[in-house]
Amino acid sequence: MTTASYLLAFVLSTLYGAGFHLWQGGGSRRLLLYLLTGWVGFAAGQFAGTITGFNLWSAGALHIIPASLGSVLALFLAHWLANRNVAAQS
Repeated sequence: MTTASYLLAFVLSTLYGAGFHLWQGGGSRRLLLYLLTGWVGFAAGQFAGTITGFNLWSAGALHIIPASLGSVLALFLAHWLANRNVAAQS
């Protein structure tokens, strides 16, 4: 992957995490959780897209569709786990 691909991946995954935080709300700890989850999920989706050879919508070596799906799924999973943990403590 080129530097431009890495930059696009970083920008997209950061936007997913920040947008999810804007939608769901929470403090600075939740923002950090969503940003980290967006980055890790995007990387996992990129890896899955590379392994499966899914090339429906790519920007160079960046598999945007699988990476975006990985990021979104990871964000919903992190949100569910974080809320489940809070509900269990009450």
